[in-house]
Amino acid sequence: MDKKKIENLLQDVKDGKLAIDEAMSILKNLPYEDLGFAKIDTHRTLRRGFPEIVLCTGKTIEQIVEIVARFSSKSDFVMATKADKAVYEAIKKIKPDAVFYEIAQIVQIGQCEKARGDKVILVVSAGTSDIPVAEEAAITAEAMGNTVERLYDIGVAGVHRLLENKKKIFGANVLVVVAGMEGALPSVIGGLVDKPVIAVPTSVGYGSSFEGISALLGMLNSCVPGIAVMNIDNGFGAGYFAGVINQMGESK
Repeated sequence: MDKKKIENLLQDVKDGKLAIDEAMSILKNLPYEDLGFAKIDTHRTLRRGFPEIVLCTGKTIEQIVEIVARFSSKSDFVMATKADKAVYEAIKKIKPDAVFYEIAQIVQIGQCEKARGDKVILVVSAGTSDIPVAEEAAITAEAMGNTVERLYDIGVAGVHRLLENKKKIFGANVLVVVAGMEGALPSVIGGLVDKPVIAVPTSVGYGSSFEGISALLGMLNSCVPGIAVMNIDNGFGAGYFAGVINQMGESK
């Protein structure tokens, strides 16, 4: 349940439109609701300012649909990550307004918040193959109410592409840098900017990349200060962390 619904509930009690026992019945599922196979966090928006997200990996379609249905009964905004088209089609049957960001593998219900302030999160990908994880980060940050710009396919194999975009890179307040292979791009960018860099290794690469482990270890061993490293393919975590940093000091 989001902050606005709680405020409306309390106002209805104050105005005599809702009995106290009815309000208590509505609130009894806070801070979570037990579905048997999942305990969904209906209280997270009040604590964190952003609702719990449904990670589709490892869940059946039936489980995903039930979780989404419960969340959408309590919040105007629901997001499911690592979703495929089959998941989207199942969700759309119960929520016709669901939107599928196929590249990012995100299903979203409800409208994103309006952007707050003029500070920009820049999401950068080393290669075209890294774009799905980069888009997951970008859409997540936008859903949190941030202004997001994108800069894709500027990896170190053609570093002139990076240097041609210096204005955009230096103008960002937070940078999410997504790379596979050896994962060098966050270190290069981190050595140029005075803003936080969030590095995301991807599972993109040939055999010795070990499905992203090489990129992960390369980023963790960067000699550049000011770089935070997410887990492999965790675009959502990167977008969320970037959004939190970008909104620090702003009133909500």
